[in-house]
Amino acid sequence: MQLDDDYNGKVVKGCPAYEEVRQTSMDGFDLSKYQGKWYEQKFHDWTQFKEVYDTTLDIKLTPDGKGWIDDFGVKGPSPKSAKLSWDKSPVANGAHYFLFGKVDDRDPVGVLRESGFGVEFPNYIVDVQKDAKTGEYTEAIQFQCLERGGVRVFEGINYLSRSPTMTDAQLKEMHGRAENAGMVPYGAGEDQMHTNERRDVDAPPIDNTWQAMWRGLGVDKLLELLTEAIEDGGR
Repeated sequence: MQLDDDYNGKVVKGCPAYEEVRQTSMDGFDLSKYQGKWYEQKFHDWTQFKEVYDTTLDIKLTPDGKGWIDDFGVKGPSPKSAKLSWDKSPVANGAHYFLFGKVDDRDPVGVLRESGFGVEFPNYIVDVQKDAKTGEYTEAIQFQCLERGGVRVFEGINYLSRSPTMTDAQLKEMHGRAENAGMVPYGAGEDQMHTNERRDVDAPPIDNTWQAMWRGLGVDKLLELLTEAIEDGGR
């Protein structure tokens, strides 16, 4: 399989270097401020099911600042994609997968090497937006690209925000920044990105006879054990 896409009549081969997509907003980037919870607003990634919702990334640095743990939380299927059954799912209240990263001093600041699902890949932080008063990061664009023998075999793009929701205008601005970064040939176009459905952050956990059945079968404990096993395996 390859992803050497024909874009506007031109074949785009392989992956770009970080410097080709990095934006000036990354000047002075502080990885410690990138920690904490991010809400995934839109994504381009064939490994993510479009039926999931409420997707979050909770990032934590190791004490030496040379590694990180990315707690990738999902729920599914979403209320819109499965109107009659979404609240009956064993992962209606969420499941967690862990990606593990390291900071390589040989890489430019803003490039993190992540491992997940048996593969290591570079995760480019292409753009960040800051709160005008506090300087804290409020929005981010991530880009992952993997090639083998000069052939692109994977591309992933994440639009992230500290806020659970974003306005259409804010998302359009984010698309504009991704376009300025030259990421549209890799899937950042508005028609190429999938919008994450999201319930209200204050919505209570799903609790019904189906969820009681899953608990009775020990599915919640199994998910906890799986989460712990994945997390321990990456340490």
